[in-house]
Amino acid sequence: MDALTIRKYEEVCQRAAQAGGQVLLQKMGKVQSREKGPRDWVSEADLAAQEAICQVIRQAFPEDPILGEETTLAGPVEKAEGVRWLVDPLDGTTNYIHGVPHFAVSVAVEEKGTVWVGAIFDPVHGDLYTASRDRGAWLNGRRLQTSQVQSLTEAIAAAGFPPKVQDDSPDLRVFLEALKHCQTVRRTGSTALNLGYLAAGWFDLFWSFSTNIWDIAAGVLLVEEAGGVISNPYGGDIELHTGQFLASANPTLHQLLCELVRKAGVLPPC
Repeated sequence: MDALTIRKYEEVCQRAAQAGGQVLLQKMGKVQSREKGPRDWVSEADLAAQEAICQVIRQAFPEDPILGEETTLAGPVEKAEGVRWLVDPLDGTTNYIHGVPHFAVSVAVEEKGTVWVGAIFDPVHGDLYTASRDRGAWLNGRRLQTSQVQSLTEAIAAAGFPPKVQDDSPDLRVFLEALKHCQTVRRTGSTALNLGYLAAGWFDLFWSFSTNIWDIAAGVLLVEEAGGVISNPYGGDIELHTGQFLASANPTLHQLLCELVRKAGVLPPC
């Protein structure tokens, strides 16, 4: 993409995320909800926020396809052949439904597997995390840099879990191993904010074997542009459409996370 196109995508991406966030605030505490699956919820607010986001995108880029969480058909998500928007209108739905003020909107632009721009908006705190490829990561206009923690004993880790956790769930097995080695482990309920916090230097590690492309697209770019390292669970290049990743603040910590995953017996050595 050329610089002019990227700037336009940046502006629309940010406006779209904020539009979705405003809808969430307006509807908070007033929505009806239903189950998508075991312990996985969708609310009126999810759908209304996604529509607000899509309206902003369509006005500027009417021909671009939009892959949104609440309109995606069942089945695997394939790699993009061209440009497409990746939209999660409400990341942290369970928090939102229960009035926990920890949720976000995530919007990103991908082209053939490469994310060019992304925005994560935390409407409760008014925090806008933004990133553009090779142009850095930012929080409300402040440049972000991941932490320089070099050991697991000093690291704050974030864990994500699938809607239904089994005894052999890889996320759970790594979580139990991390409890023994990290300073502490947090489970916040929002993948997008976990990645934003990692980019900001507040968290040091994050992994997930159970996310979706729209959960992580903007956050992966944020972490990379803030100096962090993200790989697939085997240590190779991340493939967004799988939703599986290991994320760390720096290369030293990433290698330690790979070793921790190996100790958990989830995967072969990185």
